Amino acid sequence: MNTNKLFSEFEAVTSKQWKQQIQYELKGADYNETLVWESPEGIKVKPFYHLDDASETKLTIKTPENAFAILQNIFVHDVKKSNQRALDYLNRGAESIRFTIENESISIDDLMQNLPLKDTTYYFHLPFLSIDFAAKVSDFAAKNHAKFIILIDPIGQLTKDGNWFENIENDFKKLNTIATSSTNFLSISAGIYQNAGANMVQQLAYTMAHVNEYFNRIPAIKHPITIEVAVGTNYFFEIAKLRALRILFNTLKKEYQHNFDCNIIATPTKRTKTIYDYNVNMLRTTTECMSAILGGANAVANLPYDALYHKDNEFGDRISRNQLLVLKHESYFDKVNNPSDGAYYIENLTEQLAEKALLLFKDIEANGGLISQLIEGTIQRKISESAQKEQDLFDSGKETLLGTNKYPNKNDRMKDNLELYPFVKQNPRKTLITPIIEKRLAEKLEQERLAQEQ
Repeated sequence: MNTNKLFSEFEAVTSKQWKQQIQYELKGADYNETLVWESPEGIKVKPFYHLDDASETKLTIKTPENAFAILQNIFVHDVKKSNQRALDYLNRGAESIRFTIENESISIDDLMQNLPLKDTTYYFHLPFLSIDFAAKVSDFAAKNHAKFIILIDPIGQLTKDGNWFENIENDFKKLNTIATSSTNFLSISAGIYQNAGANMVQQLAYTMAHVNEYFNRIPAIKHPITIEVAVGTNYFFEIAKLRALRILFNTLKKEYQHNFDCNIIATPTKRTKTIYDYNVNMLRTTTECMSAILGGANAVANLPYDALYHKDNEFGDRISRNQLLVLKHESYFDKVNNPSDGAYYIENLTEQLAEKALLLFKDIEANGGLISQLIEGTIQRKISESAQKEQDLFDSGKETLLGTNKYPNKNDRMKDNLELYPFVKQNPRKTLITPIIEKRLAEKLEQERLAQEQ
């Protein structure tokens, strides 16, 4: 902690003196009951933080000023159109592209035609597991000196779908074969934990247990691991969450002699987004992107304000990209190294989140690890319990979504504006485990309002 004193001509004020003054101003009200509140993670938040409260341990987090890239998502339906969209997005401010490819027959040469390769990172999110297709991507990258990152996550497939791509043996056999390639190949789909309602300690612990499964099952991971996270609305806590994630990862990697820092991609959560008064979503995603940047994300992919109910469209994509461009080029969020360093509150939150998550991680490992607890249903049950607590707060009005459960516009009509189904889809089928279901807080209320529309 930097203890250099600024304004040294002023007499120093201790934390004890601050507290005494606050208690005097409270005129007899109880300090703890009035001003100290407790987060869902069990962290008691004080009204002020002081150098006296700072930990003696220096938190070593390195997030250089140019760390965060503006990432644009493209779902590849038509190769030619996707290629044109990527080129257009890069010309209009995007700095990195994430292609989602569901068809193994896609031509990488056609998809990448005329796209800049020298200073641009391209991500390939693959919701399938194919040694041949991964080899095509890797070969193109090697031949053209391109920076490609393949996002493959069989455990993420299990958590979301309830089944492996094939089965645990074949999935990891293929993954170990892909691991011999020259391209980054491994991702952790951690956003599902947040979007399903896990609290931050759970999110961090489950993400580390997720990473640990791969460290245990893949003998040599020769490239950085990409962690995809969802960022919620609790501004300072989310900054601390990403910082704690990096600390925990760097602690875990040492046990496996892994030599790389993690690569963090952050996206605003869907959990607090709404279909009514949808323009408020832009305010929510702006603060969430700010948390991601200040927390040290390597890339930020914003969520369009209309993503819940509209198909991909140029306007929504442009607005979401422009939000990040404003933060980067007009708000100067890319001008400071380690922007959260020295903020006593954030440092304190970071340390507490990391400590609590480490304890939960150790408990998960002592009880068989993440996959074992997913099969038993323990992880799903814990997330469901946490999600229900938050849902109760929303339903009672203690957790607020403006325009939805507070100050709603009764004249809003959305029934004829839904291009996509914005609620949890029911699809009963046989699965190995109970999938982790992502669900928004406003779903029940929105369904009731839709039913009442004339």
